[in-house]
Amino acid sequence: MKNRRQNVIDTAHKLFIEKGYQATSIQDILDGSGISKGTFYNYFPSKGELFIAIFRSFYKRIRHDREKLLEGQDAANIEIFIQQLELQMMGNKQSKLLILIEEVRVSNDEELKQFINQTLLLSLRWMHGRFLDIFGESTKPYLLDCVIIFHSMMTHMNHFNHRANAIPKPEIQIIRYCMNRMIQTVDEVAKSKEQILDPELLDTWFPQFENHLYPCHNNLANATTELKKAIHTSLPCGENQTRAIELIDFIQDELMQSDTPRQFLIESLLLILKNQYSEHVQAYMEDFEESINACLVQ
Repeated sequence: MKNRRQNVIDTAHKLFIEKGYQATSIQDILDGSGISKGTFYNYFPSKGELFIAIFRSFYKRIRHDREKLLEGQDAANIEIFIQQLELQMMGNKQSKLLILIEEVRVSNDEELKQFINQTLLLSLRWMHGRFLDIFGESTKPYLLDCVIIFHSMMTHMNHFNHRANAIPKPEIQIIRYCMNRMIQTVDEVAKSKEQILDPELLDTWFPQFENHLYPCHNNLANATTELKKAIHTSLPCGENQTRAIELIDFIQDELMQSDTPRQFLIESLLLILKNQYSEHVQAYMEDFEESINACLVQ
């Protein structure tokens, strides 16, 4: 059943690229994948959900491959980050997902346009985490600004690279060029202490949208935010409060950013949280643990 469902996803992906998302009918997909209408709707409630499934399938592979590049490596190594971005950019290019994104952006389908915006936020969140690995905690107040600048720089440089050059320069050259500029930019804004967007916005943006890529993360994000609020209210400012927030953030990132979250580590850290802080925020801790378990069994 899983293979048949994936076959429908792969068939639809090809048809969406060849004919366009709007011009491809469900009957085209049925004919191409050799299934009945009843089977199709058993897999996908609508063509829009099938579109989302294509992105889920692609980004799950990209996420896995990205993490394999990081295995056994120093997370602060900029070259590894550049390779991760090249892998993602080449994947986007080969799958032609950017073509589908542009078609959806000019369509009247508000649900799919919202979904595209949501995937952008997920990408920014991942980049922010990698910038933090590379540039360190001391630069954290300025990294959301820098990530947005970096993302925009890469997007436009890549666009005009293909538009202006008969033989476009390799993607990795564009990525490395933009990253070299960001090394200077991060240093400059950290020294000047200029900030437009507070990184804490990631915690307010992230739970406010439905995560179509990994739906169980919605409850985890909400539970995390509520638990952190409760800890800020219940525990006095100081080392204990800071330690609790660090443990919560680590667990959330391990579940959301890793394709293969380390269950033994998550359970160990959760046990520390429960033993040391649960009496202050019992109900919120229970919701947090429940959302963790849901993610572990997805």
